Amino acid sequence: MLKFLKTGLIAAVAAIALAPLGADAQQQKNFSIATGGTGGVYYPMGGGLANVLSKHVPGWQATAEVTAGSVANLQFLGAKKAEIAFSMVDAALDAVRGEDKFKGSPVDVRTLMVLYPNRMHVVSIEGTGVKSMKDIKGKRVSTGAPGSATEVMAFRVIEAAGLDKDTDLKRERLGVAESVNALKDRKIDAFFWVGGLPTAAVSDLGATPGVKIQMIDHADMVPAMNQKYGNLYVTDTIAKTVYGGMDKDNQVATVWNILVVHKDMSDADAYTIVKTIFDRKADMVAVHKESESFDYKYQSLSNAAVPFHPGALKYFAEKGVKLD
Repeated sequence: MLKFLKTGLIAAVAAIALAPLGADAQQQKNFSIATGGTGGVYYPMGGGLANVLSKHVPGWQATAEVTAGSVANLQFLGAKKAEIAFSMVDAALDAVRGEDKFKGSPVDVRTLMVLYPNRMHVVSIEGTGVKSMKDIKGKRVSTGAPGSATEVMAFRVIEAAGLDKDTDLKRERLGVAESVNALKDRKIDAFFWVGGLPTAAVSDLGATPGVKIQMIDHADMVPAMNQKYGNLYVTDTIAKTVYGGMDKDNQVATVWNILVVHKDMSDADAYTIVKTIFDRKADMVAVHKESESFDYKYQSLSNAAVPFHPGALKYFAEKGVKLD
């Protein structure tokens, strides 16, 4: 017994000696940030966020995780496998309502902030015969990775074009990097991708020798999409200077991106995340220029669709931002 007590005492003293000292010892927190595929914008931007949180919030360690995209990210939040997630507004609203990909399994998420606009890309190249939305009928088309919001929005664009995603297309389910490679190899004729500008994988396609990129106009699908799913989408333009080889501006559908967390996140943590992002915006812009869109003027319920977290509301109130 005496030997056991002595051994226990030694172990306890050793543990105390090795333990971190000070207030930070009580604040050690790990955050997993659900982002997207490596060829898109979420992943590098998530890496930038992980860096600023780890570097500038004492006791915090954040890591950006590669994922399939918005739908998977929201499911990770619901399963408590991630603390922070990037998402498109339409997917997040489906999660809260328990609709579409979340039917029967709603996820109670809250918005931290509105990030930047996500432009739908419908991409093809010369030689495929795809020059308009009607031309994708009967073609081999990637509609995005399983678990991505690209897939959600692609289905809605296809539906608005009067096509059936299951019977009118030979459908593949590839991420943007895989879609680009498949298009180069002529294994598909077109692909859908919704992301920020520029998306690295699409830039790579436009810069490929011997490949002439063709961006397919589809902005005229927005009214039908909004009529069925609510006013989530707006018409927008991808300027011809964004990707190499474009002959004209591309008329597209756009939806906002938001940063979301589970409603159970503490107000203090939510407040700290939003404050750190705005305080360190320059660091984020250095990672990806879409971070220039991080602006108080875009913070509104109409843009976010999903309610803001109380911690985020506290931060915006302090900055005099009025959320509608």
